[in-house]
Amino acid sequence: MSTVIKVEGVVTKFGTRIIHDGVNLHIEESEIYAILGESGSGKSVLMKEMIMLSEPSAGSISILGTSLDHISFEDAQALRSDWGVLFQSGALFSSLTVAENIEIQLKEYVNISKTMRDNLVNSKLALVGLEAHVGSLYPSELSGGMVKRAALARALAMEPKLLFLDEPTSGLDPIGARNFDALIVELRDLLGVTVVMITHDLESIFNIVDRMAVLADKHVVAQGTLENVLQSQHPFVEEFFKNPYTKERCRHKVEDV
Repeated sequence: MSTVIKVEGVVTKFGTRIIHDGVNLHIEESEIYAILGESGSGKSVLMKEMIMLSEPSAGSISILGTSLDHISFEDAQALRSDWGVLFQSGALFSSLTVAENIEIQLKEYVNISKTMRDNLVNSKLALVGLEAHVGSLYPSELSGGMVKRAALARALAMEPKLLFLDEPTSGLDPIGARNFDALIVELRDLLGVTVVMITHDLESIFNIVDRMAVLADKHVVAQGTLENVLQSQHPFVEEFFKNPYTKERCRHKVEDV
């Protein structure tokens, strides 16, 4: 198993405010990796740095063997085609239909016919459990769970090697969240995609996460499997997993989601 993301000594500053002060982590191919942390710990900032929406003040990040330091425009464009992103709200364009949302990247990066694009759109909808007719609907006509699935279909449009998910189950009811977790595992197993997710959802952590990093006090204070993380005596980690029942569930993760 190869390392697909390396974060080494990352420092992030906003003016005089330090968000990260030497963050280190590595993410392996085909794993589901979670980034946890207290409010203001810079979880979303770190993900934005990984997908080149912002730059760290110091340190280095490499994705799929390519360093993001001083990356050329051409290399950045090529790298972006290797990942898909699901933002917390879904971030679908409200003026476009679901199909048009999914089609955006295909039109930008791939020179194929409209018929082929339509076929790919329908295949991505089916992949996330949506019927073909959903493609003709607008985001305002969808339920919260359908918005998440439609946004995931868009993230999968280019058959990415990496999926970045920001709070993928937020706003979903427990059944919807559980079904979405199961979908993430199914896609990982089917496509071999590596999943990086920001989450505070304990059910997701219990059921689908392989390894994780916990951000607090500007650093990674715990990293690894649940068992590894539970050994940490950092106050945030102990508070997050403080319930004995929670700890026991972590030790005996549900194998069948």
